[in-house]
Amino acid sequence: MKTRDRISKSAKPWRPQSAMVLAAGMGSRMRPLTDQVPKPLVRVKGRALIDHVLDRIGEAGIGHTVVNVHYKADILTRHLADRSHPEITISDERDSLLDTGGGVVRALPKLGNAPFLIHNADSTWIEGVGSNIARICETWDAEKMDFLLLVALASSSVGYDGRGDFNMQADGLMVRRREREMAPFAFTGVSIAHPRAFKDAPAGAFSLNELWSRAIETQRLFGVRLDGIWMHIGTPEAVTAAEARIDEPNG
Repeated sequence: MKTRDRISKSAKPWRPQSAMVLAAGMGSRMRPLTDQVPKPLVRVKGRALIDHVLDRIGEAGIGHTVVNVHYKADILTRHLADRSHPEITISDERDSLLDTGGGVVRALPKLGNAPFLIHNADSTWIEGVGSNIARICETWDAEKMDFLLLVALASSSVGYDGRGDFNMQADGLMVRRREREMAPFAFTGVSIAHPRAFKDAPAGAFSLNELWSRAIETQRLFGVRLDGIWMHIGTPEAVTAAEARIDEPNG
Protein backbone atom coordinates (compact mmCIF):
# COMPACT_ATOMS: atom_id res chain seq x y z
CA MET A 1 0.00 0.00 0.00
CA LYS A 2 1.30 3.45 -0.89
CA THR A 3 2.16 5.83 1.96
CA ARG A 4 -0.40 8.38 0.70
CA ASP A 5 -3.15 5.72 0.75
CA ARG A 6 -2.26 4.76 4.34
CA ILE A 7 -2.44 8.40 5.44
CA SER A 8 -5.78 9.04 3.76
CA LYS A 9 -7.37 5.94 5.28
CA SER A 10 -6.12 6.65 8.80
CA ALA A 11 -6.92 10.39 8.81
CA LYS A 12 -9.75 11.49 11.10
CA PRO A 13 -12.89 12.80 9.38
CA TRP A 14 -13.13 16.59 9.23
CA ARG A 15 -14.97 18.34 12.03
CA PRO A 16 -15.33 22.10 12.64
CA GLN A 17 -13.17 23.47 15.42
CA SER A 18 -16.10 25.52 16.72
CA ALA A 19 -19.89 25.60 16.81
CA MET A 20 -22.33 28.47 17.36
CA VAL A 21 -25.53 27.77 19.30
CA LEU A 22 -28.21 30.42 18.72
CA ALA A 23 -29.87 30.73 22.14
CA ALA A 24 -30.69 34.44 22.51
CA GLY A 25 -34.32 34.52 21.33
CA MET A 26 -37.25 35.70 23.44
CA GLY A 27 -39.18 32.41 23.18
CA SER A 28 -42.51 34.25 22.93
CA ARG A 29 -44.34 31.35 21.24
CA MET A 30 -43.21 29.02 24.01
CA ARG A 31 -45.04 30.91 26.78
CA PRO A 32 -46.00 30.18 29.52
CA LEU A 33 -43.01 27.80 29.67
CA THR A 34 -40.65 30.74 29.08
CA ASP A 35 -42.15 33.04 31.69
CA GLN A 36 -39.54 31.91 34.22
CA VAL A 37 -36.73 30.42 32.12
CA PRO A 38 -35.23 31.14 28.68
CA LYS A 39 -36.38 28.90 25.85
CA PRO A 40 -33.12 26.88 25.70
CA LEU A 41 -33.84 25.66 29.25
CA VAL A 42 -37.31 24.31 28.43
CA ARG A 43 -37.13 20.58 29.10
CA VAL A 44 -37.85 17.73 26.71
CA LYS A 45 -37.82 14.30 28.35
CA GLY A 46 -36.40 15.85 31.52
CA ARG A 47 -33.42 17.52 29.85
CA ALA A 48 -33.00 21.15 28.75
CA LEU A 49 -33.17 21.77 25.01
CA ILE A 50 -29.71 23.30 24.97
CA ASP A 51 -28.25 20.22 26.69
CA HIS A 52 -29.67 18.01 23.94
CA VAL A 53 -27.89 20.29 21.45
CA LEU A 54 -24.58 20.53 23.32
CA ASP A 55 -24.49 16.77 23.93
CA ARG A 56 -24.77 16.15 20.18
CA ILE A 57 -22.10 18.73 19.38
CA GLY A 58 -19.72 17.22 21.91
CA GLU A 59 -20.40 13.66 20.77
CA ALA A 60 -19.61 14.71 17.19
CA GLY A 61 -16.11 15.73 18.25
CA ILE A 62 -16.50 19.52 18.19
CA GLY A 63 -14.66 20.79 21.24
CA HIS A 64 -15.58 24.49 21.41
CA THR A 65 -19.03 26.11 21.31
CA VAL A 66 -20.09 29.76 21.40
CA VAL A 67 -23.56 30.37 22.87
CA ASN A 68 -25.25 33.75 22.45
CA VAL A 69 -27.49 35.02 25.25
CA HIS A 70 -30.08 37.78 25.66
CA TYR A 71 -33.42 36.86 27.29
CA LYS A 72 -32.94 35.78 30.93
CA ALA A 73 -29.23 35.62 30.14
CA ASP A 74 -28.08 35.22 33.75
CA ILE A 75 -30.19 32.08 34.21
CA LEU A 76 -28.83 30.55 31.02
CA THR A 77 -25.19 31.38 31.74
CA ARG A 78 -25.46 29.87 35.24
CA HIS A 79 -26.82 26.68 33.73
CA LEU A 80 -24.03 26.52 31.15
CA ALA A 81 -21.37 27.04 33.82
CA ASP A 82 -22.10 23.51 35.07
CA ARG A 83 -21.02 21.95 31.76
CA SER A 84 -17.45 20.92 31.01
CA HIS A 85 -17.81 19.50 27.49
CA PRO A 86 -17.85 21.01 24.98
CA GLU A 87 -15.94 24.08 26.15
CA ILE A 88 -18.39 27.02 26.13
CA THR A 89 -17.79 30.70 25.40
CA ILE A 90 -20.60 33.22 25.88
CA SER A 91 -21.44 35.84 23.23
CA ASP A 92 -23.33 38.52 25.14
CA GLU A 93 -26.30 40.19 23.43
CA ARG A 94 -27.89 41.67 26.54
CA ASP A 95 -27.55 45.16 25.02
CA SER A 96 -29.33 44.34 21.75
CA LEU A 97 -30.96 41.26 20.23
CA LEU A 98 -29.21 40.74 16.89
CA ASP A 99 -31.27 38.01 15.15
CA THR A 100 -29.51 34.99 13.66
CA GLY A 101 -27.15 36.75 11.25
CA GLY A 102 -26.20 39.60 13.53
CA GLY A 103 -25.66 37.17 16.38
CA VAL A 104 -23.17 35.15 14.34
CA VAL A 105 -21.37 38.31 13.19
CA ARG A 106 -20.86 39.43 16.80
CA ALA A 107 -19.51 35.97 17.69
CA LEU A 108 -17.15 35.63 14.68
CA PRO A 109 -14.00 36.66 16.62
CA LYS A 110 -14.73 33.80 19.04
CA LEU A 111 -15.39 31.24 16.30
CA GLY A 112 -12.05 31.42 14.49
CA ASN A 113 -11.16 31.64 10.82
CA ALA A 114 -12.30 28.16 9.74
CA PRO A 115 -15.78 26.91 8.76
CA PHE A 116 -18.04 26.38 11.79
CA LEU A 117 -21.32 24.70 12.74
CA ILE A 118 -24.43 26.78 13.53
CA HIS A 119 -27.18 25.10 15.59
CA ASN A 120 -30.49 26.56 16.80
CA ALA A 121 -31.15 25.85 20.47
CA ASP A 122 -34.72 24.64 19.74
CA SER A 123 -33.84 21.99 17.16
CA THR A 124 -33.54 18.30 17.97
CA TRP A 125 -34.28 15.00 16.26
CA ILE A 126 -34.43 11.25 16.53
CA GLU A 127 -31.33 9.93 14.78
CA GLY A 128 -31.66 7.58 11.85
CA VAL A 129 -28.52 5.64 10.90
CA GLY A 130 -25.53 7.40 12.43
CA SER A 131 -25.01 10.99 13.53
CA ASN A 132 -26.55 13.77 11.46
CA ILE A 133 -23.91 16.22 12.64
CA ALA A 134 -21.28 13.79 11.36
CA ARG A 135 -23.33 13.55 8.14
CA ILE A 136 -23.32 17.30 7.49
CA CYS A 137 -19.62 17.55 8.35
CA GLU A 138 -18.72 14.78 5.93
CA THR A 139 -20.76 16.45 3.16
CA TRP A 140 -19.13 19.86 3.63
CA ASP A 141 -16.96 21.05 0.72
CA ALA A 142 -15.29 24.39 1.41
CA GLU A 143 -14.25 24.77 -2.22
CA LYS A 144 -17.79 25.07 -3.53
CA MET A 145 -19.96 25.89 -0.48
CA ASP A 146 -20.48 29.01 1.61
CA PHE A 147 -23.36 27.40 3.54
CA LEU A 148 -24.48 23.79 3.90
CA LEU A 149 -27.93 23.38 5.45
CA LEU A 150 -29.27 20.29 7.20
CA VAL A 151 -32.83 19.94 5.91
CA ALA A 152 -35.66 17.52 6.72
CA LEU A 153 -38.78 16.33 4.96
CA ALA A 154 -41.43 18.80 6.07
CA SER A 155 -44.19 16.21 5.79
CA SER A 156 -42.68 13.89 8.42
CA SER A 157 -41.32 16.48 10.86
CA VAL A 158 -42.74 17.03 14.37
CA GLY A 159 -43.80 20.51 15.47
CA TYR A 160 -43.44 22.00 12.00
CA ASP A 161 -46.55 23.36 10.29
CA GLY A 162 -45.06 25.41 7.46
CA ARG A 163 -45.17 24.99 3.69
CA GLY A 164 -41.52 23.92 3.42
CA ASP A 165 -38.53 26.16 2.78
CA PHE A 166 -36.50 24.71 -0.07
CA ASN A 167 -36.33 22.45 -3.08
CA MET A 168 -33.07 20.57 -3.51
CA GLN A 169 -31.41 19.80 -6.83
CA ALA A 170 -29.69 16.48 -7.50
CA ASP A 171 -26.28 17.98 -6.73
CA GLY A 172 -27.50 19.42 -3.41
CA LEU A 173 -27.95 23.02 -4.56
CA MET A 174 -30.83 24.67 -2.71
CA VAL A 175 -33.68 26.59 -4.35
CA ARG A 176 -36.14 28.60 -2.28
CA ARG A 177 -39.84 27.81 -2.27
CA ARG A 178 -41.77 30.36 -4.31
CA GLU A 179 -44.63 32.28 -2.75
CA ARG A 180 -47.86 30.26 -2.48
CA GLU A 181 -46.00 27.05 -3.41
CA MET A 182 -45.15 24.02 -1.27
CA ALA A 183 -41.60 22.70 -0.95
CA PRO A 184 -40.51 19.29 0.36
CA PHE A 185 -37.69 20.38 2.66
CA ALA A 186 -37.69 22.41 5.89
CA PHE A 187 -34.56 23.92 7.38
CA THR A 188 -33.73 22.18 10.65
CA GLY A 189 -31.81 25.06 12.21
CA VAL A 190 -28.43 23.36 11.67
CA SER A 191 -25.83 24.42 9.11
CA ILE A 192 -22.15 24.83 8.39
CA ALA A 193 -20.94 28.29 7.38
CA HIS A 194 -17.69 29.61 5.97
CA PRO A 195 -16.49 32.90 7.54
CA ARG A 196 -16.04 34.42 4.05
CA ALA A 197 -19.84 34.39 3.67
CA PHE A 198 -20.05 37.13 6.31
CA LYS A 199 -17.85 39.59 4.43
CA ASP A 200 -19.77 42.88 3.97
CA ALA A 201 -22.64 41.51 6.11
CA PRO A 202 -25.23 44.06 7.26
CA ALA A 203 -24.62 45.92 10.50
CA GLY A 204 -26.81 45.26 13.53
CA ALA A 205 -29.70 42.81 13.57
CA PHE A 206 -30.38 40.74 10.44
CA SER A 207 -31.38 37.23 9.49
CA LEU A 208 -29.05 34.59 8.07
CA ASN A 209 -31.62 34.37 5.27
CA GLU A 210 -30.05 37.49 3.77
CA LEU A 211 -26.71 35.75 3.38
CA TRP A 212 -28.38 32.60 2.10
CA SER A 213 -29.99 34.66 -0.68
CA ARG A 214 -26.54 35.96 -1.63
CA ALA A 215 -25.21 32.38 -1.64
CA ILE A 216 -28.10 31.18 -3.81
CA GLU A 217 -27.24 33.83 -6.40
CA THR A 218 -23.67 32.53 -6.60
CA GLN A 219 -24.70 28.85 -6.37
CA ARG A 220 -22.94 28.36 -3.05
CA LEU A 221 -25.91 27.34 -0.86
CA PHE A 222 -26.18 23.56 -0.56
CA GLY A 223 -28.20 21.13 1.53
CA VAL A 224 -28.01 17.62 2.94
CA ARG A 225 -31.04 15.63 4.06
CA LEU A 226 -31.44 14.65 7.71
CA ASP A 227 -31.68 10.92 8.35
CA GLY A 228 -34.29 10.46 11.06
CA ILE A 229 -37.20 12.48 12.48
CA TRP A 230 -36.68 16.22 12.97
CA MET A 231 -38.53 17.95 15.81
CA HIS A 232 -38.97 21.73 15.91
CA ILE A 233 -39.60 22.64 19.55
CA GLY A 234 -41.26 26.04 19.10
CA THR A 235 -44.40 25.84 21.28
CA PRO A 236 -45.60 24.02 24.42
CA GLU A 237 -47.67 21.78 22.13
CA ALA A 238 -44.52 20.90 20.20
CA VAL A 239 -42.83 19.81 23.44
CA THR A 240 -45.73 17.42 24.11
CA ALA A 241 -45.68 16.13 20.53
CA ALA A 242 -41.91 15.58 20.59
CA GLU A 243 -42.02 13.65 23.86
CA ALA A 244 -44.85 11.47 22.54
CA ARG A 245 -42.87 10.76 19.34
CA ILE A 246 -39.75 9.87 21.31
CA ASP A 247 -41.81 7.44 23.42
CA GLU A 248 -43.15 5.59 20.38
CA PRO A 249 -41.74 2.04 20.01
CA ASN A 250 -39.73 3.01 16.92
CA GLY A 251 -38.89 6.49 18.26
